[in-house]
Amino acid sequence: MTETHEIRSVLVANRGEIARRVFRTCRDLGIRTVAVHTDLDADALHVRDADVALRVPSYLDGDAVLAAAKEAGLADGGAIHPGYGFLSENAGFAAAVTDAGIAWVGPSPKVIEQMGRKDAARDLAVAAGVPVVPSYDIAEDPATFAYPVLVKAAAGGGGKGMRVVRAAADFDAAVAAAKREAASAFGDDTILVEKYVERGRHIEVQVLGDSHGTVVHLGTRECSVQRRHQKVLEEAPAPALDDELRSRIHASAVDLSASVGYENAGTIEYLLDASTGDFYFLEMNTRLQVEHPVTEIHSGTDLVALQLAVAAGEPLPFDQSGVRFRDHAIEARIYAEDAFAGFLPQAGTATVVRWPDSVVEVRAQRASKPRVDHALESGQVVSTSYDPMLGKVIVSGRDREGARRALVAALDDTAILGLTTNTGFLRVLAAGEEFAVPGGIDTAWLDRHDVPAPDPAPARAVAARLWLDANTAATGPFAGDGFRMGAPAAPVVVEFTDGTVVLPDRPRTVRSNGSRDSEPPEVPRTVRSNDSVARVSRYHVELAHQGQRYVFDRPDASADHGVAAGDGTVVAPMPGTVLDVRVAVGDTVAEGDVLGVVEAMKMELALKAPYAGTVTAVGAGTGQQVALGAELFVVEGESA
Repeated sequence: MTETHEIRSVLVANRGEIARRVFRTCRDLGIRTVAVHTDLDADALHVRDADVALRVPSYLDGDAVLAAAKEAGLADGGAIHPGYGFLSENAGFAAAVTDAGIAWVGPSPKVIEQMGRKDAARDLAVAAGVPVVPSYDIAEDPATFAYPVLVKAAAGGGGKGMRVVRAAADFDAAVAAAKREAASAFGDDTILVEKYVERGRHIEVQVLGDSHGTVVHLGTRECSVQRRHQKVLEEAPAPALDDELRSRIHASAVDLSASVGYENAGTIEYLLDASTGDFYFLEMNTRLQVEHPVTEIHSGTDLVALQLAVAAGEPLPFDQSGVRFRDHAIEARIYAEDAFAGFLPQAGTATVVRWPDSVVEVRAQRASKPRVDHALESGQVVSTSYDPMLGKVIVSGRDREGARRALVAALDDTAILGLTTNTGFLRVLAAGEEFAVPGGIDTAWLDRHDVPAPDPAPARAVAARLWLDANTAATGPFAGDGFRMGAPAAPVVVEFTDGTVVLPDRPRTVRSNGSRDSEPPEVPRTVRSNDSVARVSRYHVELAHQGQRYVFDRPDASADHGVAAGDGTVVAPMPGTVLDVRVAVGDTVAEGDVLGVVEAMKMELALKAPYAGTVTAVGAGTGQQVALGAELFVVEGESA
């Protein structure tokens, strides 16, 4: 019989919103919390949330994390929760934790080794009779493969180390890039090659096992809304599955988990071929998933509390018949990226942050308050050193359509200024007719379609009104709503560099620049309205409207526009790291030749010569961190 033990302290070997999420349950249970942090995160929200915080040089330094746990006294009634990413699927670290007499909140090191690696898990799935995606031996001649194929890292997850290859000529380069990314992210560059399903849906099952032999499922999730294998929107349950297919997927996940003696929370991921209805095992994530909140809402459970109970040796408080499903839930991931400009990573200071916290009423359904798991506040610096996810907005409804409408409303109420995020993109996506169709989006849909940017005209009109209110003063007899002499005031024209707005207005006088007392302050003031948040100054209006961030400039603004376009200067299109420099001063290049490669947040971008000519300047070296807009190369044209 499994021995139970009390868990009195929990260290989260992670950062950001997942650390805060685990701490929240620990507080509810009266468990002491311990955070670890790097120098960059010394004042982060997860550090301030914890009872104790200890420094580590890196979240990937298992020895340092374990030393911090021992220093915090976790060898006596303590546990380590790994969150997701970093060390969460590192079997060696899990073994070191248990060897130190500290409870590990996750499956055994042996199971992590078996199921955390895609190659080993695939073999076990075959042995258990679970269907798998047809594969190829990477040592075979790629010319013999039936394209397209998917090359992917055997270790880790999160879309890292994955490339779709559509022709044999591109195979070697894709493998090299996937190996480089996998080695950097997981310390393991082993690569698998599988058939790529063009119209696939990503369906996954949340499983939960204890040390007493019980394994249950908590239903399905759909995570098909992806870009470059990175999930964007997730929901539970997976829609548009008939009962027979759903039951087979559930049974497959439970059988595979039971066959390896799985304990704690895990996720079995499947690829559903939309054209045939066949489903294939993809991988198992031996940890809590980013999208676990939608399952918690759908199943009425606290997965972290259940994880801690299992880690303490307790049996699950229910069997499969005790699981009761309820509302439909949808989650949107907020990323620091410009989704309407190539999804380039963004960095900077989040000057204003407003997360949705209002109760929404949709289609006469009962009111529900959006859940927000985040680690971002006003004034916080966002860097490219870590994952670009800033938070998650989770909503629910009695049915999928109610949840979808609630998500649109919650994203309208989300505002981040100071840097661009994908919130406006998510809002357009959630409000669109494609997502409104249950199961209507496959895993490659976002790679095939461009989501249109919202029309800036409504936001420009809001910005004009806010600028006018901040930079003018009412005048005339009984100004405001009082008595007026003569005809109504003439419309007011507010001009921005990208367009003008005509506003009906009461008599006003634009503040004079000649009188210091009448000038508005240089420091932007923050203004909030029902659906917008803005920072307004004399020359600029920065506005978040329906989630999308806009910056409107006055024509008389004195701004540094950087290097003039067309002069041969190639600048960093995003803050990041220079991976490769392929030219030197004096080299002759043709138009389109790759000069170098910049990487940030899992995205590699090749910088190319704007035209044929000679390289006259190289502004960065391999491995160097560069800021957005940094001058990296200069090419002098042949006709210069």
